[in-house]
Amino acid sequence: MSDTTTVVPFTNQDLPADRVSPPERRRILVIDDEADIRESLELLLTGENYHVELAENATTGLHKFESGNYDLVLLDLMMPDRSGMEVLSDIRLRDSDTPVFMLTAYGSVEVAVRALKSGANDYFAKPWDNEKLLIEIDRMISKGRLERENTQLKRALKQRYAFPNIVGKSERMIRLLDQVAQVAPSRATILITGETGTGKELIAKAIHAHSARADQMFVPVNSGSLPSELLESILFGHVKGSFTGAIANRKGLFETANRGTIFFDEIGTVGPEIQVKLLRVLQDREFMPLGSNESIRVDVRIIAATNADLRKLVDEGKFREDLFYRLNVINLNLPPLRERKDDIPLLVDYFFTRYCRENEKFLNSEGRSVLAFEPEAMQILIEHSWPGNVRELENVVERAVVLTTSTSVPAHVLPDHLQTASGMRISRDNNGMLASDASLFEIVADFERRKIIEALEAAGYSQTEAAEALRIPLSTLNQKIKRLNIDVKRRPNH
Repeated sequence: MSDTTTVVPFTNQDLPADRVSPPERRRILVIDDEADIRESLELLLTGENYHVELAENATTGLHKFESGNYDLVLLDLMMPDRSGMEVLSDIRLRDSDTPVFMLTAYGSVEVAVRALKSGANDYFAKPWDNEKLLIEIDRMISKGRLERENTQLKRALKQRYAFPNIVGKSERMIRLLDQVAQVAPSRATILITGETGTGKELIAKAIHAHSARADQMFVPVNSGSLPSELLESILFGHVKGSFTGAIANRKGLFETANRGTIFFDEIGTVGPEIQVKLLRVLQDREFMPLGSNESIRVDVRIIAATNADLRKLVDEGKFREDLFYRLNVINLNLPPLRERKDDIPLLVDYFFTRYCRENEKFLNSEGRSVLAFEPEAMQILIEHSWPGNVRELENVVERAVVLTTSTSVPAHVLPDHLQTASGMRISRDNNGMLASDASLFEIVADFERRKIIEALEAAGYSQTEAAEALRIPLSTLNQKIKRLNIDVKRRPNH
């Protein structure tokens, strides 16, 4: 990698071709089970120079949506294989930006409000006014294309400094990667903080890879796994005879990492003697191997990471204050996964592809995974608190790749502790109504909860009969009852 970064002008030509719709033919996907409706919409829209693709059911529609790039979706509410609301939920799990207009013969205010709350951009009852439909389609697509072009231009610029192993589109991660891109070319010492499993070493490697030291060594040190005496020898080396068993001179990791980067994982665990020597390296860029009287000068960038509160350790006298300030020149704080849940679908897709490749299964012709969690399973993943962060999610996805027998991964392949975790909380106002700012998952869960309660009441609270009425397995109903905090009453005695 070059020691300097050259910034060159770029235009829309820099954008990936598959991410930009041809300006002369805007693309619309129509998902409707009625052939007459599909033909009518195709005739209307092609007459306005739209490129139209048709899907006769929900399954085909979702497949086309996932494999294509559309400016707008026209989605029927009632279809034989799945409802439009379920399809809308799946679309929004994968894409929060593409406009979706709902079409239905069952026009009502309640249905319209529910569709809009679930992520639809507009709602049209059959038969609709063609002129009004065309006006709204043009307005929505024009607005969306301007927003997407702006986003894609920014994304294309960021791709010049891409971090291929770091997955995330949430605001927290975008800000973090902006910081990484900014500090990587410098010589500054960096302290990375964050909970276990958030990916601190990945960030350290990204900093090294985007620095002038990228063609030199990146040397990781697990500070917490070694006793101080051994760690000192490993870091700084030793001369022959410096201690029992030192039968030859040994080069330390600092010397190995000369002109490169050394990464200390869990820096808060190192002992006082090591802290003193680290301070000297940071201040003077030199150290003495064990048993030697001669200093060795090195040019090493130090990146340290910790899941502990180093300031608290300083106050407790367990960590040197001067070393803390030397390490904490620039602090990068990694958010826990529970604070960036928008990234979970992206991470799932990334890990699906990684482990499908490792297991040589469920891959398409391009070598990417064709697996997808069913909405129920994805909802459980979104709601989980992830104490183990990204590492925990990775383990869950790897397990799913191994255990699933179909491309649509059901909830029952998830670990038991996820399926039986404490139920989700649904935001409500003072009147017990769904909060106006409720998330898509809360809206879906609230609707699902009401339907299950209705089925239980109709069945006299027999879960077996309720499951039959809802046409779902009893085990699935039991999982939903737990997750949605439904108070199951006993069947009244007669």
